Amino acid sequence: LCAGGAPSLSYQQLKDLKKTSVLHIDVRERWEVDRSGKIPASINIPLGELVEALQMDPTEFEERYNQKMPSKSDPVVFSCLAGTRSKQALGFAMALGFS
Repeated sequence: LCAGGAPSLSYQQLKDLKKTSVLHIDVRERWEVDRSGKIPASINIPLGELVEALQMDPTEFEERYNQKMPSKSDPVVFSCLAGTRSKQALGFAMALGFS
């Protein structure tokens, strides 16, 4: 797992963060989520769709992902299977102005 303030999080740290208003984006492919399951309250946006998703109109984002679009200052956590894609996702988000 990868988050802006900390390059990696444990599952327990994520559980604690989820008690606040953090958005958890799982950047694995949909077939991986279907096969392995998902972390409760996460949304799945495959890494290949992430840049487009983070630049969507907020209404379109909510319609597609059934979740309010994060503002550039909202806390967001990215996760994947091994951490490589979540770190890429963090880099993409930061390049788009997310803090």
